[in-house]
Amino acid sequence: MSGLPEPAKGSTALVTGASSGIGEQIARALSARGHHVTLVARRKERLEALAQELGNACAMPVDLADASARALFMAVVTDAKRDVEVLVNCAGIGVYAPFHSSDGERELQQLRVLAEAPLELTHRWLAAMVKRGRGAVINIASTSAFQALPYNAGYAAAKSYLLLLSEALHAEVAEFGVTVTCVCPGPVPTEFQEANEASFTEKLPKPMWVSAERVAQDALRGAERSSRVVVPGSALLSASTIANRYAPRGVALSIAKRVMAE
Repeated sequence: MSGLPEPAKGSTALVTGASSGIGEQIARALSARGHHVTLVARRKERLEALAQELGNACAMPVDLADASARALFMAVVTDAKRDVEVLVNCAGIGVYAPFHSSDGERELQQLRVLAEAPLELTHRWLAAMVKRGRGAVINIASTSAFQALPYNAGYAAAKSYLLLLSEALHAEVAEFGVTVTCVCPGPVPTEFQEANEASFTEKLPKPMWVSAERVAQDALRGAERSSRVVVPGSALLSASTIANRYAPRGVALSIAKRVMAE
């Protein structure tokens, strides 16, 4: 049985970070499969344009770092009388700087978007999926989740949190017909790098890069197969990145520091 529910009347696939990049491509792919899509991001104009293009979609502009805004948005989704049968947590933000000299408020904003919001949204809608015996949660983490990253400490820690949360929930709800899949892409050519001043990515080998369209394709295929963790791209890339998860911590830190240093 597929871990990704088929489109159903009165259901929706909710995608955060849907205004660009991976989130947009996943939203497009779900819409192409016949799902009604609830598009969530901060940029209202982009969301509304995408919703109009897709047709069977609605735009919900919200800053997921704002707890009160999240609460209001979740209430609106509930009032819309559509069951969230697919939840994709993809909204992103990154702080790439030495932790001791970074902006403290932006570090907290990063934590709220990457960890707090996915936790709250998943907790809000997972119980109903379990009760119905169908549903899928797709959490977009990163290969950064596999190791500590100097100069990107809070980001890697938040992505690691999301990975471990996803793996635990995958084990908890599989018996109820619900799947939780954590997707851990490497570098992806999107607006994210420029928007978050992630210039270190320019040093990464081109074979490591995977398109947003490929990430979306692999993410949905992984959910269909009820996969626990997916590293988009080639098998070689998957093997090389997952190896970081099991490398001696000192070795991994030394290599990561050299890569991340400006």
